Formats: sequence, structure tokens, C-alpha cells
Amino acid sequence: MNTRLLPVVLAVLSFSAHADDPPFQRVLVDGSRISQLGEADSAAAGTVTQSQLQARTTYRPGELLEATPGLVVSQHSGEGKANQFYLRGFNLDHGTDLRTTVDGMPVNQRSHAHGQGWTDLNFVIPELAGRLDFKKGPYSATSGDFSSAGATELTYVNRLTSGIANFTAGQNGYGRAMIAGSPEVGNGNLLYGLETMHNDGPFTRGDDYRKVNGVLRYSEGFENNGYSVTAMAYRAKWNATDQIPQRAVDSGTLGRFDAIDPADGGSAHRYSLSGKWQRSDDDTSARISAYVIANRLELFSNFTYFLDDPVNGDQFAQPDRRVTSGFDASYSWHHHRGGMTSTTTVGLTAQNDNIHNGLYHTKARQVIGTTREDHIVETSGALYVENQTRWNPAFRTVAGLRADRYRFDVHGDNAANAGTANDNILSPSAGLIFGPWARTEFYVNAGTGFHSNDARGTVIAVDPKTGEQADRVTPLARTRGLDLGVRTEWVQGLQSSLSLYRLDMDSELLFVGDAGTTEAGRPSRRYGIEFSNYYKPVKWLSLDADIAYARARFRDQDPAGDRIPGAVEGVAQFAATVTPAGPWSGALRLRWFGPRPLIEDNSVRSRATTTLNGRIGYRIGKATQIELEAFNLANRSASAIDYFYESRLSGEAEPAEDIHFHPIESRSFRVSLTHRF
Repeated sequence: MNTRLLPVVLAVLSFSAHADDPPFQRVLVDGSRISQLGEADSAAAGTVTQSQLQARTTYRPGELLEATPGLVVSQHSGEGKANQFYLRGFNLDHGTDLRTTVDGMPVNQRSHAHGQGWTDLNFVIPELAGRLDFKKGPYSATSGDFSSAGATELTYVNRLTSGIANFTAGQNGYGRAMIAGSPEVGNGNLLYGLETMHNDGPFTRGDDYRKVNGVLRYSEGFENNGYSVTAMAYRAKWNATDQIPQRAVDSGTLGRFDAIDPADGGSAHRYSLSGKWQRSDDDTSARISAYVIANRLELFSNFTYFLDDPVNGDQFAQPDRRVTSGFDASYSWHHHRGGMTSTTTVGLTAQNDNIHNGLYHTKARQVIGTTREDHIVETSGALYVENQTRWNPAFRTVAGLRADRYRFDVHGDNAANAGTANDNILSPSAGLIFGPWARTEFYVNAGTGFHSNDARGTVIAVDPKTGEQADRVTPLARTRGLDLGVRTEWVQGLQSSLSLYRLDMDSELLFVGDAGTTEAGRPSRRYGIEFSNYYKPVKWLSLDADIAYARARFRDQDPAGDRIPGAVEGVAQFAATVTPAGPWSGALRLRWFGPRPLIEDNSVRSRATTTLNGRIGYRIGKATQIELEAFNLANRSASAIDYFYESRLSGEAEPAEDIHFHPIESRSFRVSLTHRF
């Protein structure tokens, strides 16, 4: 346990609750899941409440998104790096094809130095998360780029029921302190949150992950009639133990938590200013949001070790700095005629990214060669319309059309790889909803979506590493989806949903190990089934069971094979949350992350990964709670991620193809003390 925070924890234990304090609201709470009957447009959409988010045992902030059934959030490097995501048969790398927004601001970063759609959620403060809305499949005209597999929207609260002070200490150098509150100021509330954290992880060379994170928001009114202005700031530095080859562990050369290049790691910052305004009445509603985000990343990685440069090694740097600005405006008309109700929404969005990034050959974080440097201006705009109509008590429809326009402008150190590109795409979608009958609804959804490709690939002429001719990629790659689903609450206390889906992509994005980036690849098709359940048999007990299976294949003919490397096949999560009337509470969550093909002919596969996390809480008085969190309780030696590619270690005469993996964290415990004021 981190002893540096022990005096702070002991000081907080001396707090006493005042008689006039509000009843203590536990960090570990549970409430009934919001019913989606008559609300959701598909069986694969839903909302997760604040109480359910707070009840989750999360190792890192990005794991809040695992409240989305079938979604796995992992990591293959240092804690400051964007997470790895898996959903619906995809290895989504760092966020491609999973659109993520926080408070209306896009998190996915286009044409990123390390990977298309880079999604860094380390700036999220979990205690401020008010709800998570998710949709899977390209069936919403509001979502757009990166949303083919799904879209998640995390929303912060405007005000807290009471102030929060949290202090956490744990093994592997873990320490965290957080304070948040929302006092009344003028006619509104001033929400503030400040967080600082340190974590080494179980690695031989500790991550030494240090972050400082803050939020300041002023709001007036309510969600449907009000406004807010929010400022956020996040800074972090870390070391990284990247994936290592299995052959080195088998021979005893490396331990599971050892690193090959001790200089891997990085730093990041994110500053944002955003605003939201909403007005509504019985007949109309209007929403406007706007944002400016400044992101910067310094990232040093080495995945192939001494493959390309046996003397200096293969470490490379991928710096990325950008300013992203944009807005989202919509206006809705609500119609009522007899037994029919209808809402028509027209929306307009725009986003501009002013990007400077590069790829450099480095040694111990010192540049010894330049592969490429680029200045990218990527601009997009979209107009969409969506109609939702309830024709009678047992039949609803939703239909939408989205038109996107993109412009890519690339300039850099090589004139041959500079230029501009433009592309347009139309994305229609439709859904039929039948019911409810006996508290059961049936869904048919069809639609098209897309993901944008890296701007550099749209104008490239020569490979910057080899000088050979390179093929350009399609700027906007189309996806086509079909979902059949059912949702039922027929059994008292049980909410279940079942989805069958198919998703076709014109161009799959694949991870390239020696460059640490993604590149456009072959067309693909996925079939899958998802079964999600939430059961509350008694007031003090809730049970979750989510199971998903996917079949992913390339659609073209290639002697290499038709399997998609890294495509997740099976995912399952089972959880029990206990919140009796007394001071004790607890939760257990089992996650199974199934095996995956690592090469096109399926001759090399990863193993399954199973983790068990849990927590026990004890309430002290009305306003204080102490909790013990446990991660990887069974202390399984499994992988967080696996790749198969060629690398060379120091002293090896020839390169070798091998499985390269990043281990899941060993068993660890954290003790936290939360005081409400």
C-alpha cells in the first residue's frame, strides 16, 4: 500500500458527522435500471444511471464504458495512454469505430499520430459522471463518424447532492485524492472537481503515472431548459511497459512485468472550454453546444525492439498537438394528432482539427531520424434530419438521413505526400419498433455509417520509410448494418434484451506493429448475437449477466486467409451488487474476454482472459464510508492484449515471428475513504 497517503487517510478518519448533515449517499449504491420500453430505438441502446456507474469497480476511468453490454476496455501500454476497446467483433484499437463523447465534446481524435480515432478518457472524474448513454450499430443520424460499432456518451452532472472528498491508497504505488462540490452561486450552481493520482502498476519499472485533473462548471436551470459553461484541465506523465514477446518469457529472459525499452512512455495534456444551451416547451425544443479543445501528446514506443536498427533500437516518437473546435445545434418539432405523436429533429454539426504531428526514430527519447512531419487541417460538417413517430400504442418508427462533407489538407516535410482531398457521404437509417405486448418490444434496424481514414493516407504518394510508391485510401469508408432485437420486462424485476446483427465494412482498419498505427485494409463482415440481463429479485440485490458472440471475416479472397486479426469473438460479464439496509455493502464482477485470431489463417490465437474484481464497503455514521477494492482476485496470469508480428531482441541473429502480449495487472487492493459534506 502507498504509505505516503496514510497520514491523509488517518486525518480523514477523524472527521465526525454533524447532526444536520444530509443522509450519507454511499459511493457503492445501486438503483433500478431505467426502463427502455417505449423509449429506446433498438435492443442495443440504453442508459446507465449515476448510481450504477458508481457501483462499478474500475481500475481506470475508461472502464466506466464497460457498463455498455459487450464492451471490453483494456490497455497495452502505460496508464497514461488511451485505452484499447473491443466491441461487436472488433478490436477497435484506441477507439476507431466507437464514437465517444463527454459532455457533448468529441473524444475521438482524427488523423492522430498513433492511431485513427484515438480516445483518451484519462481526464474523466468518475464521481462526476451522471449517466452513460450507448447505442450500437450505425442506426442514428446524430452519431456520424466512428460510430459504426457503437457510440457512447458520458454526461457530467450539473450539481451534486453533497460535496465529496475521497482519499484512496493501494498497492503498487497507487494513491488518489479527489474533492468535488457544487455550491449555489447566483441563480445557479458552481460545480468543481479536482483530482490528483499516482500509480506504478505491477511492472518492474513502475509506470510512475502522475496526473492532475480539474473541472469547473457554472450552470443554471435544468437539462431541458438551462445552460452551462465548463472548463476542464488535465495533465499527465508516465513510463510504459509495452507488449513483450512470449519467447522471451518462456526462455526466462524476461519476467511477465518486465520492459525491453526502459525509455518508453509519454506525457499528455488536455484543456477544454465548452458550453451548452437548451430550451424546450410542449411543441419545440432547441439545443446548442460548442467547444474548443487543446490536446497534446508526446508518445515513445518500441514494439519491434531491434528489428530495423540493431544498433540503436526501434524506438519511435509520435508527437501530436492539436486544437479541435466545433458545434452541434439541433431543433425539434413535436406533433400530436389523435393517437399519433411525432418528433422531427433537424441538426447541424461542424468540427475543425488543426493538427501538427510526426513520426521520428528515437533512442532514449532523443530524435535520431525523421520519418515524417505533417501539418493537417481536417474540417467536416454535417446536416441531419431524424423523425420518430408513434403511429399507435403498438407501433413506432424512426427514420433518419445524415449528409457529411469532409476536407483534408495535408502539408509536411515531403511535398510528394502533401495535398488536399474532399469526400461526401450520405447515411440513411431506419427502425421499426413493435409493441409493447406483455411488456415486450421487437425491433428491426437498418442503416449505413462510416469512419474517416487518416488524412495523410488520403493524399500519400510515397511511403515515408521506404520511398516506394504508396496507395491512397478512401477518405470515408462506408459501413452497412442490420439489427433484429427484442427487449422484455415480462418477468417482474428482470430486464432482458437480445440482439442479432450483421455489419459490413468497405475497409477494415488494422494495427501495424512496426509503426504503431492503423492502416486501411480489406472489406469485412461481422455477424453476432448479444444477450443482456439485469435482474433485481429483491430491493437489496441486483444481478447483471451480459453475453456476446461475434463472427468476423474478411469478405475478399486472399491466400493469407479470411480471419480478422484481433477480432473479439466472445465476451461475458456477470456481476452481483449487494446493498442491504445496514452499514455493509459489496459487489463482485466477473469478466470473460474470449480468445481471438491473431493472424489471417487462424493458425495463431490468443488465450481467453478472465478477471474477477470486487469491493466491500462499510458506512461510518451518516456521511463517511470506507471501502476495500480488489482487482484480479484470482491473480490470473493472463493477457490484456495479444498481437502476432515479427520482432528482434538484442542478441538475436534473426528476426522472429511471435505472440507479443501485455499482461493484466496482478492481484492488488485499494482502500478508499469517502466523506460527504
